[in-house]
Amino acid sequence: MSEADRQARPGPRRGLALGQRSAALLMRLFMQVSRACGRRFSSRFAGDFLRECGPFVPEHRLGLANLEAAYPDMAPEERARILSGVWDSLARVMVEYAFMPDLVDAFDPARPTGGVIEHVGLDHALRLRDSGKAAIVFGAHIGNWELPAALGARIGFPITALYRPPNNPFIAAEMERRRAFIDKLVASGRGAALQIRAALQKGRNVAIIVDQRVDQGEDILFFGRPARSNPVVGMLARHFDVPVIGARAVRLPGGRFRLEVTPPLDLPRDAGGRVDAPGANLIVHGLVERWVRETPDQWLWLHDRWRRHAAALRKR
Repeated sequence: MSEADRQARPGPRRGLALGQRSAALLMRLFMQVSRACGRRFSSRFAGDFLRECGPFVPEHRLGLANLEAAYPDMAPEERARILSGVWDSLARVMVEYAFMPDLVDAFDPARPTGGVIEHVGLDHALRLRDSGKAAIVFGAHIGNWELPAALGARIGFPITALYRPPNNPFIAAEMERRRAFIDKLVASGRGAALQIRAALQKGRNVAIIVDQRVDQGEDILFFGRPARSNPVVGMLARHFDVPVIGARAVRLPGGRFRLEVTPPLDLPRDAGGRVDAPGANLIVHGLVERWVRETPDQWLWLHDRWRRHAAALRKR
């Protein structure tokens, strides 16, 4: 092959970039088509599609392994039903990115029941807002995990959100554009801790999704098994002594949701009166486990939460 041919031939990096751009373009097209078809139809179609196609991807086996470990006495048919619901919920979340402004506009803080988005415990967030104090808000990949932050902005409770960006930089840019309701996005990695600390020091609320595996984190019991977990909520609560609340948006029938906000957690403290960080993290992750048990078909069992344990199960 001549030098000219080698230069004309796309290299691995160029090919990767082209593939990533194409994926981002397809995602944008998917959003546009979804908007043209309407939220109800698009959500139902996407949910049915992933219910059928999900079992053929490797993450499905991981999800089954996770469910088997978490619910060893559950009938296989029930675990399969739960995982089918997970695929359905995930598909609907993807569609709902295209309709986030509509969902936010449909939210009525004065109407706790009967609307597109019901709410329970919203008064806890409103009191924190009116107090002028910063708070830490934790969540999990349950239902539509983007809604709590979007609705927080709707009621004047803006947040700085710590998140893990997609590996595809073009999809990451598209997702950031659609998360315009977040006051500031902080990508996990080098420098993230300093930005989060700075936000709290300035009195800004910080939101953190805590249910993914963090290889450099701490082992915290989750469904009875140690899992490398994100310890940042306890660490920040100890250092800044600010209120900690949880928030989730549970999916309801008919394309509706229920926003649930917890009261500020009563966190354990040491003899000196400072928040006990490990004890606080046990409470936080214990609450997330309770959430998952209440709506197991709306949590992301497809994530490799217990890497070593799931790998052992898959080899059976």
